[in-house]
Parts: sequence; structure tokens; C-alpha cells
Amino acid sequence: MNGADRDRTESGFKSRTRLEDAREILEAAVSSGASENDGVSKFEPETEPERLGLPAADGRVLAEAVRAIRDVPHYQRAAMDGYAVRAADTFGASARSPAVLEVVDLEDESTAADPVGPDTAARVHTGSELPAGADAVVMVEHADVLEAESTSGARTAVEITDAVAVGENVAPIGEDVEEGQILFEAGHRLRPSDLALLRSTGVSNVAVRPKPTVGVVPTGEELVYREPEPGEVVETNGLTVSQLIERWGGRATYRDVVTDDRDALRVAIQRDLTKDVVVTTGGSSVGERDLLPEVIDDLGEVLVHGVAIKPGYPVALGIVEDTPVLALPGYPVACIVTAVQFLRPLLRRLEGAPVDGDPHPTTEARLERKIPSDIGSRTFARVRLEGSAGDNEEGEESERHEDAAEAPTAIPTRTSGAGVLSSVALADGWVVVEESLEGIPAGETVTVEHWEAHL
Repeated sequence: MNGADRDRTESGFKSRTRLEDAREILEAAVSSGASENDGVSKFEPETEPERLGLPAADGRVLAEAVRAIRDVPHYQRAAMDGYAVRAADTFGASARSPAVLEVVDLEDESTAADPVGPDTAARVHTGSELPAGADAVVMVEHADVLEAESTSGARTAVEITDAVAVGENVAPIGEDVEEGQILFEAGHRLRPSDLALLRSTGVSNVAVRPKPTVGVVPTGEELVYREPEPGEVVETNGLTVSQLIERWGGRATYRDVVTDDRDALRVAIQRDLTKDVVVTTGGSSVGERDLLPEVIDDLGEVLVHGVAIKPGYPVALGIVEDTPVLALPGYPVACIVTAVQFLRPLLRRLEGAPVDGDPHPTTEARLERKIPSDIGSRTFARVRLEGSAGDNEEGEESERHEDAAEAPTAIPTRTSGAGVLSSVALADGWVVVEESLEGIPAGETVTVEHWEAHL
């Protein structure tokens, strides 16, 4: 145990690193290949991209830019229900002086190669191919069908009551997407609507970044998977973190519980150094059984131990053989907060996605009662929402309300108690209280982050 670790064990945390500083320290260490092994950074993995069909690519991050293979539309099409015409034949047409055009049957085999000739029109529907010879579409609302006599018998005619210009109500080739156009850049996370656009442009498969792999190691001699006896605790942190990793685009390997033993913890960490990230839960603080910071420092380097956030300050961030090791606190809420603040952005960077390009959806709400906090620590206060506007958990942009009476009410479920799992599981989100504030008074408008509603 080095001197810094001994001080922490004997005296607690003498200082705590700011959240942004802790993130920067971790990123800088991993980006530069913090250990002295081979200098290869896992932030720039050498693994080849995966090529997947569109359904399997949903939620994955593109490894390269994707271009349209064909125009959309790939033919001139009617943008309205109505009649395809030559625009010149409608010049001057009005309700008082309509232009009368003969309607041609496009399905008639005797129809000419250019079916829409002078003084003729053809019935079309939205999305129909524009018949040869036509250069505009008259909306059906501006056309009245009538019967007309001709030398060959009764023929259908149409009165045009509104003139159209060349190209009016016609979608030209490539109006939506042009062949060769870049649709999405590398680093974009694909959504269902993106897949639809790709398929419409002729793209059938894409190159995506491999999912970051994470070894999840729950620690603590008190943890069990069965019905607990007095003094035992059901293991939940490893389950929660593993599922968050899968939701955030990673691939988790959820390990069995490892007891509070230096050798066992060392073996557990070394076993998963083939992963992109190692995450442990529990044993990260300064008690006699909090051995992980010492073990990580023996194997590599502890970069940060103690961050100015609440809950979650006992988190430890380290690096072992170029692999980031995140020792998350054992209290469930603290574990979740630190996973969101450190593991989520780390996984996004490993996938090649913008770290700050995918914020949590939020809702503006009126705070029912005061949220206390300590100056110098960033507090994540869990709240539930009540009121007419409801919450915003489906990933929409932030919902703001000019009239405070219309805004939902944010009711704190807990501002302290890092071990009270129900305070976060039954909440709709949390309110972030910045380090410079000594709480937020009741009645203030606050931003509720729906941290669990998004990738």
C-alpha cells in the first residue's frame, strides 16, 4: 500500500476530484496508452469493423460514412392525386374559363409511347410515375370530370380550373436523396428510421464498430444470489451494471461474486484484462475490507480515488495494462450514478460515438420541496414527476413550459441514502445540483434528467 492509499484508509478522503477533472484524467490516461506495455490505446481499437444487415445494425455505431446507392425517388413521381398534364395546356385556366383536356387511359395498349400529348391529361395518384409527355400535375380539387363527344364516340374529359407551372406537384428524381449523397457519417448510432432511409437508397448492409466488451465483477463477502440470511445482501449491482452496459451498446460478461481477498481480487481483474473495460462493484472506499484501490494500484495505477459527487464519491478509476478499471461503490444508488457518469461516456468513446452528442432526455418541472446539497459536491437528487405534463421518458427533446402552472411537479424521493435502491428505481429521473449551489429551494424550475430512458 502506498502512502496515499494508507492516508485514505486511516483518515478517509482528504480531497475529492471534480467530476469533469476525473473524466479528463481517465480519458487522457487511456488515450495515451497509460501503461508502458505496447503503447496501443484501447480508445482507438485495431479490431476490424463488423458488417451487418440492416435489422441487425439497429442501435449500432457506424464505422464509416454511408452513401446512397440510388436516387430517391428514382423516377419522376406525382406528388399529389390528380391529373398529369402539359403545363402549357393549362395556361390561363380558371374556374370561369377552364381548360378542357381529354383524359387518356394509361392502361390502354393503344396509348402512344408519349401518352400525354397536347390537350390531354392522365389520371395519377400520389407516388405514381409521371407519364411520358407530362411535366406537371393538377390537383384533383382543381379538376372536374365531364363527358365529351368525339368522332370515335363518348370520351372522358376533364375541366382544369387552375393553371400549373412546369414541375408543379411533381417530385423530381433525387428530390429526397441523390445518388452518392452521404447519409450518415462514421460515429452515428443507427435508429429505426435511419435503417428505413438506408434501405430506400439501396443500402443493404453497413460497417459498424464492434461492441465494447466489459467484464463486470461484483465483490463483497456478504453478497449472495439466494434468499439472504441476516448479514447477507442479495447481489444487484453486477446485474444492474451489466444490463446498463447492454443498453449502452456494450457486451457485458457478468462474473460471479468475488470475496474480499487480495489474491482473489487480483485474479479476477487479471482474468478480464482481455476486455475493453473492467468494472468492479463494491470494495472501493477506505474501510479495512475496501481492497480494490490497493489491488488496482499494485497491478497498474489508480488515477483517481474519490470524486466530488453525491452519491458516489468513493469511486476509483484506474488503468491496468492499458485497460481501464472502474471500481464502482457498493451502495446501489452510488453504483448507478458513477456508472452513468464514467462508464457510459467511456463506452461511447470506445464505440467511436460522440461522447457529448447523446444527452439524456429531460423535462422541466417545478420543484415541490427544497433539495439540500453541499457546496463543492455535485448532487444527483432522485425525483418523481406528477402533474398534467407528465414525464418525458421516450427520448424526446427537453419539454419546457412557459407557464409554471402547466409544468409537472418534481417531488424528491431521496436526497441522501446511497444504499436506498428504491429511491432511484421508483424515480422518474434525477435533478443535478451543481457544486456551486447549496441546494435548490422549493418552487424553482428544475431540469429532470431521465438517465435510464436513453442509450
